[in-house]
Amino acid sequence: MDDHRMDIPGDDDEIRRIEAAPPSHRYARGWYCLGLASEFMDGEPHKIEAFGTKLVVFQGESGKLGVLNAYCPHMGGDLSEGTVKGEEIACPFHDWRWGSDGRCKNIPYARYVPPRARTASWPAMVRNEQLFVWNDPENGVPDPTIIPDLADKFSGGWSNLSWKSEVMETNVRELIDNMSDLAHFFYVHGEGKRHGPSYFRNIFDGQIAYQYMEFHEKGSKMIHDPGIPFLGTVNDLAPGNFRSEGVYYGPSYMINPQWRNAAEGQVEVILFNAHYPISPYRFMLHIGVMVKDAPQLSAEQNAGRAHFIQEMLKGAFYQDVHIWKTKTRIDNPLLCHADGPMYQLRRWHDQFYCDLADIDPLMTKRFEWTADLSYANEVWEQQVIENIERETRRARK
Repeated sequence: MDDHRMDIPGDDDEIRRIEAAPPSHRYARGWYCLGLASEFMDGEPHKIEAFGTKLVVFQGESGKLGVLNAYCPHMGGDLSEGTVKGEEIACPFHDWRWGSDGRCKNIPYARYVPPRARTASWPAMVRNEQLFVWNDPENGVPDPTIIPDLADKFSGGWSNLSWKSEVMETNVRELIDNMSDLAHFFYVHGEGKRHGPSYFRNIFDGQIAYQYMEFHEKGSKMIHDPGIPFLGTVNDLAPGNFRSEGVYYGPSYMINPQWRNAAEGQVEVILFNAHYPISPYRFMLHIGVMVKDAPQLSAEQNAGRAHFIQEMLKGAFYQDVHIWKTKTRIDNPLLCHADGPMYQLRRWHDQFYCDLADIDPLMTKRFEWTADLSYANEVWEQQVIENIERETRRARK
């Protein structure tokens, strides 16, 4: 391998200082997934700590889900400790009954309800078997169409949606940065023992951010255009290819279809990566995985196959979690020419933290970037050999 690295003129004695301002206490405008809708459909109130406050989620007798501020405006009782009565959530303190529209519907001991008896009602919807709420510091009208509807994937031919949620003790930016951090796929997820990405592309356009990524086994070739959405099935992917399309629809919700056409089998999955902020320093991470059934297998075999793949993918995602637990926040990452467009990604994400009138056109202007991985792949191939040899020597000691 030829080493064609270059020395860049500069002040070698200057120390790069890490800059890290406190994260914003404003919560990004957008739709947030609170979890699987079925978890809230049991007739009981559910407490959700999010956006620096406490919410209550409840289902009325009609089946409609409501999301309100959890603290009753009467005397501050916690509605998440109350009782669902008909279509309302009843406060445990004085039994004031609140509807999903935020209005007090009944005070059993009073002749009438004060006209100003209202609390905050959070716009909510169910999509992809998940419950979403809309957060907007400006109280704007939400657009539900930004979140794709994958109803066809829930009507047969796919596994059940496997779901895992866990609180992360860090700011949400650590998760978003993964969109452009191409090298970590080799060093963290590949553990330096599997080849890195063969193709990597970012597109930031309006409220949507795209990550197109492929891994090619040695000798395999592409038979499709990797820079556009892959609309085929796994059978249309060249042997030895793995394709991933991670797409953020707004600030917090990613749908990530993946296709693998490998010698050990063909696999098609959909990974959901979602979060909501609890505070500027904590967020709830959701990971969901669905696996397309293999037609040659029985229902029982497909269920077992899906469980294995789901656990493997969730485990891979949690490799990032270990890094987040030990790294520090950094506002001025020192990048090299082979790194992804981290600053452009963060600029795109900043649009959700400011008023609509203050959005810089550069935040939403279409930006495209494709990595040149020719040198990196040469290095990674050699590192795989070295790392495996080193591990083998250690095992023999």
